[in-house]
Amino acid sequence: MTVYVDDVRHRFGNMVMCHLWADTLEELLAMVDAIGVQRKWIQGHPELSIGKAKNASWMHFDIALSKKDLAIKAGAVLTDKFGPVEHVARLNIATGVAELVVYGERRLEQVKRWRETKAKQ
Repeated sequence: MTVYVDDVRHRFGNMVMCHLWADTLEELLAMVDAIGVQRKWIQGHPELSIGKAKNASWMHFDIALSKKDLAIKAGAVLTDKFGPVEHVARLNIATGVAELVVYGERRLEQVKRWRETKAKQ
Protein backbone atom coordinates (compact mmCIF):
# COMPACT_ATOMS: atom_id res chain seq x y z
CA MET A 1 0.00 0.00 0.00
CA THR A 2 1.22 3.48 -0.86
CA VAL A 3 0.63 7.21 -0.48
CA TYR A 4 1.18 9.36 -3.58
CA VAL A 5 1.75 13.01 -4.35
CA ASP A 6 1.77 14.48 -7.84
CA ASP A 7 3.86 17.18 -9.48
CA VAL A 8 1.01 19.47 -10.52
CA ARG A 9 0.86 23.09 -9.45
CA HIS A 10 -2.59 24.61 -9.02
CA ARG A 11 -3.03 28.08 -7.59
CA PHE A 12 -5.44 28.50 -4.69
CA GLY A 13 -5.33 32.06 -3.43
CA ASN A 14 -1.72 32.76 -2.49
CA MET A 15 -0.87 29.07 -2.27
CA VAL A 16 0.30 26.59 -4.87
CA MET A 17 -1.28 23.18 -4.41
CA CYS A 18 -0.83 19.59 -5.55
CA HIS A 19 -2.70 16.34 -4.85
CA LEU A 20 -2.12 13.73 -2.15
CA TRP A 21 -3.91 10.35 -2.24
CA ALA A 22 -3.37 6.77 -1.12
CA ASP A 23 -4.33 3.18 -1.74
CA THR A 24 -6.39 3.19 1.47
CA LEU A 25 -8.21 5.76 3.58
CA GLU A 26 -6.20 4.69 6.63
CA GLU A 27 -2.90 5.42 4.89
CA LEU A 28 -4.16 8.73 3.58
CA LEU A 29 -5.34 9.90 6.99
CA ALA A 30 -2.13 8.71 8.65
CA MET A 31 -0.11 10.76 6.17
CA VAL A 32 -2.10 13.97 6.61
CA ASP A 33 -1.86 13.55 10.36
CA ALA A 34 1.92 13.13 10.03
CA ILE A 35 2.39 16.22 7.85
CA GLY A 36 -0.05 18.47 9.66
CA VAL A 37 -2.95 18.72 7.21
CA GLN A 38 -6.39 18.86 8.79
CA ARG A 39 -8.59 15.87 7.99
CA LYS A 40 -11.55 18.15 7.29
CA TRP A 41 -9.95 19.08 3.94
CA ILE A 42 -10.43 15.59 2.48
CA GLN A 43 -12.16 15.53 -0.89
CA GLY A 44 -14.23 12.75 -2.42
CA HIS A 45 -15.21 10.98 0.79
CA PRO A 46 -18.99 10.58 1.19
CA GLU A 47 -18.98 11.18 4.96
CA LEU A 48 -15.78 13.00 5.88
CA SER A 49 -15.80 15.59 3.09
CA ILE A 50 -17.56 18.91 3.57
CA GLY A 51 -19.91 20.53 1.02
CA LYS A 52 -18.83 20.40 -2.62
CA ALA A 53 -15.71 18.43 -1.68
CA LYS A 54 -17.95 15.35 -1.40
CA ASN A 55 -18.41 15.50 -5.18
CA ALA A 56 -14.73 15.02 -6.03
CA SER A 57 -14.27 12.10 -8.40
CA TRP A 58 -11.62 10.48 -6.19
CA MET A 59 -10.56 10.60 -2.57
CA HIS A 60 -7.64 12.96 -2.03
CA PHE A 61 -6.35 16.13 -0.42
CA ASP A 62 -5.12 19.27 -2.12
CA ILE A 63 -1.97 20.19 -0.23
CA ALA A 64 0.45 23.12 -0.33
CA LEU A 65 3.90 22.53 -1.79
CA SER A 66 5.44 22.85 1.68
CA LYS A 67 3.32 19.88 2.78
CA LYS A 68 4.30 18.02 -0.40
CA ASP A 69 7.94 18.13 0.68
CA LEU A 70 6.97 16.81 4.11
CA ALA A 71 4.91 14.02 2.52
CA ILE A 72 7.82 12.91 0.33
CA LYS A 73 10.13 12.91 3.36
CA ALA A 74 7.50 10.80 5.16
CA GLY A 75 7.49 8.23 2.34
CA ALA A 76 4.96 9.43 -0.24
CA VAL A 77 5.77 8.45 -3.80
CA LEU A 78 6.08 11.32 -6.30
CA THR A 79 4.08 10.85 -9.51
CA ASP A 80 3.51 12.94 -12.60
CA LYS A 81 0.29 14.79 -13.40
CA PHE A 82 -1.19 11.58 -14.79
CA GLY A 83 -0.86 9.73 -11.47
CA PRO A 84 -4.38 10.53 -10.28
CA VAL A 85 -5.92 9.33 -13.56
CA GLU A 86 -3.91 6.13 -13.34
CA HIS A 87 -4.96 5.62 -9.71
CA VAL A 88 -8.69 6.05 -10.44
CA ALA A 89 -8.39 3.74 -13.46
CA ARG A 90 -6.87 1.03 -11.25
CA LEU A 91 -9.66 1.51 -8.70
CA ASN A 92 -12.22 1.05 -11.47
CA ILE A 93 -10.51 -2.13 -12.66
CA ALA A 94 -10.36 -3.48 -9.10
CA THR A 95 -14.15 -3.29 -8.77
CA GLY A 96 -14.55 -6.20 -11.16
CA VAL A 97 -17.62 -4.48 -12.65
CA ALA A 98 -17.36 -5.11 -16.39
CA GLU A 99 -18.13 -1.53 -17.48
CA LEU A 100 -15.70 -0.06 -14.97
CA VAL A 101 -13.00 -2.56 -15.88
CA VAL A 102 -13.26 -1.63 -19.56
CA TYR A 103 -13.28 2.08 -18.70
CA GLY A 104 -10.28 1.69 -16.39
CA GLU A 105 -8.30 -0.23 -18.98
CA ARG A 106 -9.07 2.45 -21.56
CA ARG A 107 -7.88 5.16 -19.17
CA LEU A 108 -4.64 3.29 -18.48
CA GLU A 109 -4.00 3.14 -22.21
CA GLN A 110 -4.60 6.90 -22.42
CA VAL A 111 -2.13 7.51 -19.59
CA LYS A 112 0.44 5.38 -21.38
CA ARG A 113 0.01 7.39 -24.59
CA TRP A 114 0.13 10.72 -22.72
CA ARG A 115 3.36 9.72 -21.00
CA GLU A 116 4.88 8.56 -24.29
CA THR A 117 3.94 11.87 -25.92
CA LYS A 118 5.39 13.82 -23.02
CA ALA A 119 8.63 11.80 -23.16
CA LYS A 120 9.08 12.71 -26.84
CA GLN A 121 8.83 16.45 -26.12
